[in-house]
Amino acid sequence: MSISTEFPKPTLISVNGVDLEVFQAGQENAGNPIVLCHGWPEHAFSWRHQIPALAAAGYHVIVPNQRGYGNSSCPAQVTDYDIEHLAGDLVALLDHFGYDDATFVGHDWGAMVVWGLTLLHPRRVNRVINLALPYQERGEKPWIEFLEEIFGSDHYFVHFNRHPGVADAVLNENTSRFLRNLFRKNVPPAPPEPGMMMINLAQAETLRGEPLMSDDELAVFLSSFESTGFTGSINWYRNLDRNWRLLADVDPIIKQPTLMIYGDRDIIPKFERLTEFVPNADVVNLDCGHWIQQEQPEQTNQAILEWLSRQDAQAAGEQKPCGETA
Repeated sequence: MSISTEFPKPTLISVNGVDLEVFQAGQENAGNPIVLCHGWPEHAFSWRHQIPALAAAGYHVIVPNQRGYGNSSCPAQVTDYDIEHLAGDLVALLDHFGYDDATFVGHDWGAMVVWGLTLLHPRRVNRVINLALPYQERGEKPWIEFLEEIFGSDHYFVHFNRHPGVADAVLNENTSRFLRNLFRKNVPPAPPEPGMMMINLAQAETLRGEPLMSDDELAVFLSSFESTGFTGSINWYRNLDRNWRLLADVDPIIKQPTLMIYGDRDIIPKFERLTEFVPNADVVNLDCGHWIQQEQPEQTNQAILEWLSRQDAQAAGEQKPCGETA
């Protein structure tokens, strides 16, 4: 299925040892870059509602299909999907376009990458906007070990790591059903999902809630994963403990101005101690579930653009010569 003609045409860009499929809008090299990072199991197309709004506001909008997705490279080695590689891809994209830094926006796993990028390469990130997934405190135990103790061995994070290839095969065999069952909105409250949530979604016959997107929109995601399979994207999960170790000696405080957008009906919990690790964070809550920018596109755009405008105004005020008033 081809992407809508209204969506930017992709460019294949070689960076950091891989090829990334990159979609762009706005004026290149205008000095105002913003990079949008998708989650799992998604695609750059998940930002289709934000790209024109940000471009109209004067930003050079850069939206990669990250490694393992779309027509970007899918390396065979699991460790090629750790946070150093994923963050390195984004740094290399900035170098490709000649930017010292940029505003980075992440949703779901994309937010995890943006948090890690900001910790590893703080000078390359000037502002952070993350949706759904708040800052993850590193803690004393590796993340998979910690999750296994709390939720058991069937939790899908744990299962992805302990049983490589099993979930991949189920999702590959049931791609259409899985994505149709996963991408829903206005899902009524229900008891907590058992640990095998993703495999259950790939096999479930009963649909809950409403479709998140039209059949034509969903076809973009279906076509992408029918082509690549799910292993590359699931390998991001298989590096969680490796990432925990890679971040061991990194300053855990995010100092950049940050906007955290939550969906009030998301099953991912909010982080009540966010400002301990992200002291310059502002928080917006929207009445939606997990797929925030697709469920509430206008509200998401408004929240992002208003926050960016306030940040720009504040920065301009700080740069005024002494004695000058507005």
